[in-house]
Amino acid sequence: MSTTTLAPVPDLHVLGRSLLWSTPTLDDLQATATPDQLAFLVQAMTAENTNRDLARRVRLVKRAGFPAPKSFTAYDWAGLKLPATLTREDLTSAAFVANHENLVCYGPVGTGKTHFAIAIGQAAIDQGIPVRFFTVSELVIRLAEAKTAGRLDRLLGDIAKAGLLVLDEYGYVPIDRDAARLLFGIIANAYETRSLIITTNLPFSHWGAVLTDDQLAAAMIDRIAHHGHLVTFEGDSYRMRHALMRGQTPTQGTLK
Repeated sequence: MSTTTLAPVPDLHVLGRSLLWSTPTLDDLQATATPDQLAFLVQAMTAENTNRDLARRVRLVKRAGFPAPKSFTAYDWAGLKLPATLTREDLTSAAFVANHENLVCYGPVGTGKTHFAIAIGQAAIDQGIPVRFFTVSELVIRLAEAKTAGRLDRLLGDIAKAGLLVLDEYGYVPIDRDAARLLFGIIANAYETRSLIITTNLPFSHWGAVLTDDQLAAAMIDRIAHHGHLVTFEGDSYRMRHALMRGQTPTQGTLK
């Protein structure tokens, strides 16, 4: 009595990892597959593209280094002044990034600058654009450490892969001369090749004091402003308006 040996069922995971569909194969499938088979293939390929896109976004968000997830959902635009060169749609879609344009987000502490910058970063990621986020103090420390360890070129190359670089809290901490030169190098390398978003509570006239070098500050501002837009934030601190400690202090008085 003979028995029929069935061919082993191929492992779809193995096939999937090795598969890069060629044009002749796709042409052959298009010509020979039944309508039901074609419908199944289209469904499977669409699902694969969707999963790849989702996985890429997850990787880009993780790589960006945002301190917290933020979006423009229910964002309060009341305190913002946009320049005539920008629309709200330009910002929520991150359209300016394609032109390697820059944003300087200027205003008092707590007025939503960081939230705004992260939300734009997320919009850029949704379009597949790599983003990196650093506070300026964090970045200059990492640059200095990389220089000491002989890894500066590698760090600079890694940062240069981003299509949008967010530098948060410029001016909150003074920067020594060596760190200022490293920071200037980052901004100079980004000129006309990628977009910058810089958040700050300082007007341009005070940037030299942060860098302890007025000429370096002027050169930095020149590169940022050439293809840049100024977004001004006004109003009271959101955190203070919604603070649990409002109306309470360790001594007398109210939190203002």
